[in-house]
Amino acid sequence: MTARMRHTNSIRIICLLRAIHRIRAAPTIATAGPALALFASVSTLLCCALPAFLITVGAGAVMAGLAANVPGLVWLTAHKGPLFIGAGALLLAAAIMKWAMRNAPCPIDPAAARACMGMRRAGTMILWIAAAAYVVGGFFAFFAADLLL
Repeated sequence: MTARMRHTNSIRIICLLRAIHRIRAAPTIATAGPALALFASVSTLLCCALPAFLITVGAGAVMAGLAANVPGLVWLTAHKGPLFIGAGALLLAAAIMKWAMRNAPCPIDPAAARACMGMRRAGTMILWIAAAAYVVGGFFAFFAADLLL
């Protein structure tokens, strides 16, 4: 085997590895945005909906214990405006990423194509759950106190 043939074969192997990486990275990109949005939306639930729920059901002592032992909870509650702006921006970015990748091709291999479509459905479901968590957290943060008092 000549040096030129070895060089050509190594280039083919590198191209093949890059193609495999792109196929594996596509499902990750499809679910990374919605998962990050879900994480941000759940933090809105922790800051606002959880304390309101605990106090409503008469578990004020549990809320006091949580506030004493989880100092991040008090910080989230004190900074709920920027928290909701950040979570909303992440949710919007995830929705835009999901919309932009809606027609991205899946692999030809049937098993990989099923996995690709499953990851797309999972990403869509995660995005809807994140949006629901964001709405519930927003309701308890900004509207529930006015309605209950």
